[in-house]
Amino acid sequence: MAVERVYQAGDLVGVLTTEPLGRSLDYKAPEGGCGDGDFVEVPLGPRRVIGVVWGPGDGKFDPARVRSVYRVLDAAPMRAELRTFLTRAAEYTLTPMAAMLRLATRAPGLGDPPSMKKTYVLGSVIPNQMTEARFRVVEALRRFGSAPVTLGELAEEAGCGPSVVKGLVKLGVVLEQDAPRDLPYPPLNPVTNTRLAGDQVAAGDALVALVAQGGYSGTLLKGVTGSGKTEVYLEAVAECLRKGRQALVLLPEISLTADFLMRVQARFGARPAEWHSGVTMTERRRLWRMVGQGEASFVVGARSALFLPFRDLGLIVVDEEHDTSYKQEEGVFYNARDMAVLRAAIVGAPIVLASATPCLETWANVEAGKYGRLDLGARFGAAELPDMQAIDMRSQKLASNAWISPKLAAEIKVRIERKEQSLLFLNRRGFAPITLCRACGHQVGCEDCDARMVEHRFLNRLQCHQCGATKPIPTECPACKVEGKMAPVGPGVERLAEEVTALFPDARVAVLSSDLFGSARALKEQIVAIAEGAADIIIGTQIVAKGHNFPLLTLVGVIDADLGLQGSDLRAAERTFQLMRQVAGRAGRADKPGTALLQTFQPEHPVIRAILGGDEEAFWRAEATERRMAGVPPYGRMAGIILSSPDVAQVFDFGAELARRDGPLRKIGAQVYGPAPAPVARVRGRHRVRLLIKAEKTAPLQAAIAEWVGQFKLPNNLRLSIDIDPQSFY
Repeated sequence: MAVERVYQAGDLVGVLTTEPLGRSLDYKAPEGGCGDGDFVEVPLGPRRVIGVVWGPGDGKFDPARVRSVYRVLDAAPMRAELRTFLTRAAEYTLTPMAAMLRLATRAPGLGDPPSMKKTYVLGSVIPNQMTEARFRVVEALRRFGSAPVTLGELAEEAGCGPSVVKGLVKLGVVLEQDAPRDLPYPPLNPVTNTRLAGDQVAAGDALVALVAQGGYSGTLLKGVTGSGKTEVYLEAVAECLRKGRQALVLLPEISLTADFLMRVQARFGARPAEWHSGVTMTERRRLWRMVGQGEASFVVGARSALFLPFRDLGLIVVDEEHDTSYKQEEGVFYNARDMAVLRAAIVGAPIVLASATPCLETWANVEAGKYGRLDLGARFGAAELPDMQAIDMRSQKLASNAWISPKLAAEIKVRIERKEQSLLFLNRRGFAPITLCRACGHQVGCEDCDARMVEHRFLNRLQCHQCGATKPIPTECPACKVEGKMAPVGPGVERLAEEVTALFPDARVAVLSSDLFGSARALKEQIVAIAEGAADIIIGTQIVAKGHNFPLLTLVGVIDADLGLQGSDLRAAERTFQLMRQVAGRAGRADKPGTALLQTFQPEHPVIRAILGGDEEAFWRAEATERRMAGVPPYGRMAGIILSSPDVAQVFDFGAELARRDGPLRKIGAQVYGPAPAPVARVRGRHRVRLLIKAEKTAPLQAAIAEWVGQFKLPNNLRLSIDIDPQSFY
C-alpha cells in the first residue's frame, strides 16, 4: 500500500469528487492541513461538493485560480486499500472514477457534523423522597449499569412517563448528557458453542484455520441445500471476530436477511449491522460511520456493502455465489462476486464462496487450483434430499391456455389434504417468450446462431438477439410440419395464479414475485408468514429459489423447466441447472420427505437428465468442454456494448459505425458481433442496440475497448454502456 501523505495548509492536493468530470481537481489544503483519503468539502463553480483527497495536486493549472478546500469532514479517512480497490475496479469495468466513488459514498449526511442525542445515567445524589415510579427509574438505571440510555428507553423500562425522569434530573438524581446519535453496534460473542456434525466439522475447522492464518485465500464451500453451509461459514466469522477484525457476508436478496439475522443472533447473542435498500437512511448513516471507526464488527449486506469503508476487513463471505443478483446491470456494471475476490486480495483476507450450485467460473477456478474446495455432502439433521422426477408434457393432455399438468395437479391435491405446502415455480427469465411446437417440443432457433428466436410483438416477427436476423412467425412447425401448434411459451405468475384458483378454489394461494411488493420489508413479512403456514400453494419466480426455509413445503412443481434451456445467453444451460437444483432444494427441508416434479417437453435434454440424475460433476465437465471449444467465459473473454437513443436510426447507424472501425479490437484478435437489437429493444422510450466482443482469455481487452470507443464523439442524446463479462444479454 502507498504511504499516506500529509499536506500542510496551502499545499496543492488532488480531490476526486462524484461529479462526472473525468479527473481529480486541484485545491489548496485548508488551515490545519489534510491527508490522503480525507473526506473534504470543496467549491465547484457556485456549489459546494464532497470529495476525497486522492493524492498531491497536478500543478498544471494557474495557481492564482486554484481555490482552497473549505473543510475536512468529521469522518474516518478513506483507507488506501479502499482507494486502490476503487481504482482497480474502475480500470477493470471501464467505469469513470467519479461513478465508482459514488458507490463508496452512499451515506446520507456525510458532510453533517455528528449529531447528538440526550442520554441518561445515574447520578450520585440520593433523593429525600422516593415515590414508587422514581424508585423504578433508579432501579432501571442500575440494571443498565453505566450504559447511557435514551429517555424513551428508560421510561419504557421503568414503566413510567418521561416527566418522572425529568423530575429526577432536576433533583440531580439522574444526569442528562449529550451522546453521539450514531452509537457503536453491540459487541458479538464469538465464543458460544455450536453444534456442527459430520462434514461440517472438518469444513468449519478448515475455514477457521484460514482466518487464523490471515492473508488472501479463496475457498468454494459447496453443499446441497440444507446441508448447513451457513453454520459452517459462521465459524469462520467467529474466528474473525475473535481476532478483533471485521467480517462481511454478502447475500443476494434482502428477503433472505430475516432468517439469516435470527441465526446470527442465536449464534453470537446480537444482530449484525445490515446494509441494503430496506435499511432506513438514519441506520445507513450510522453503519457507514461505525464501519469506518471499527465499531461495527460484522456486516450483512447486498452487493453494495462491498464498497463500505471497513477499517480492518478480515473475512468476506459471498453466500449463494452463483446468484445473478450479484451482477449490477445499470449505472456501474460490476459483478459483486468478482469484485469481492478483488477486495479480499487487496486487503489480504480470506474469501469464502458458498453455494449448492456454484457458477462455472468458480468451478473452473477450483479445477485450476486458484481456489480451495470444501464439500458438505448430506443435509443437516433428519431432512433428506427430495425425490426428483420429470413429467413428459408431450404425453399430458392440456388445454391450450393451461399450464398445470393433470399429474402435477393430482400431487398438489394430495398435499392440500395432508395440510402440507406446494410450490409452483415459474422461471420467467427474459422478457419475451420462446416459440415452441406443442406437438414435438421443437423451439424455433436462428439459422446462423446457436440461439432461440424471440417473438417481437411490435414487429410481428421472430428475431435473433445474437446476430439480428429476423423471419416471420411460422404457422407450421419447421421440424414436424404440424400446423397450428406453434405457441409462445411462458405464462406470467398472475396468470398461473388464476389457473391455480380455478383448480383449487378453497386453497390459500400466495404469489411471491419481487415486483408485486412495494418494499423489501413487505416481501420479508410475506415470506415469514408463508414459512409459518399462511398458504397452501405458493407461486413464485426466481425469488423463491434463494435460500428460504419453508418447513411445511413438501412438493415443488417446476411449470416450465425448458424455458431457460435455449437462449442467446451462453449461460442458459448452467442457469437452468442451478435454478432447478435450488428450487428442488426448497422441498423436504424439515422431517418430511420432499418431491420435485419438472414439467418438460424435452426430458431427454442433457441438462434435464443431469438435474434428475444428480451427477453435477458430469454436468460441469460437459458444460466446461463446450465453453472451452467455443472460447467463451470462463475460457475466453466477453464484453457487451449497449447503445441507447430515442432515435432508432441514430442508434443503429452509430452501432454499425462502431462495428466498422474495430481496428483496436482486431489488433488483439478480438471479434465484434452485431449490432443487433437488445432483447428488451426499447426501455423508457429509448431504443437499445447491443454489440458483443469476444476475445481470448489472455487478451488485454479493457485497453483495446478504451482505445476503440475513444475514437468516437458520442451524439448528445446517445448513451454508451460497457459491460465487461456480461451475465445476461438484456
